[in-house]
Amino acid sequence: MKIKLIMIGKTDSEYLKSGIYEYERRLSFYIPFLSVVIPDLKNSKNLTEVQQKQKEGDLILNQLNDSDYIVLLDENGKSFSSIEFSDFIEKQMISGSKNLVFIIGGPYGFSNEVYSRAHLKLSLSKMTFSHQMVRLIFIEQLYRAMTIIRGEPYHHQ
Repeated sequence: MKIKLIMIGKTDSEYLKSGIYEYERRLSFYIPFLSVVIPDLKNSKNLTEVQQKQKEGDLILNQLNDSDYIVLLDENGKSFSSIEFSDFIEKQMISGSKNLVFIIGGPYGFSNEVYSRAHLKLSLSKMTFSHQMVRLIFIEQLYRAMTIIRGEPYHHQ
């Protein structure tokens, strides 16, 4: 199985870039992982929320294959503990899913077309994080899940 993370907009802060790079590097020892950055829309200030979500949604949908298992990172999604998240990842690995795709949307969320394509909505917390921070938090949790699956001592219970 391969895991892909699709994100709208580049990461600006150097400390976040550094952390993301570190966990992407660590993940590469466990599973094929690819992060895809969809550039921010040009002239987005001239677009309504709905128009912006629609344009971002079209760009996201262009990155997907029919066989992908799609998980949206969404504040209204299902919450997992780190152990439950690792169980979810392991079940996807066992089920024979070819590609597990996680998506972090733009500032207004996702278009209806992207929501209808998703298999699951996942919330990282009841708290709100910037889209920049979510990237690092999510990749760290993905790495944590891999260490839990392998029985390694990174996660303490």
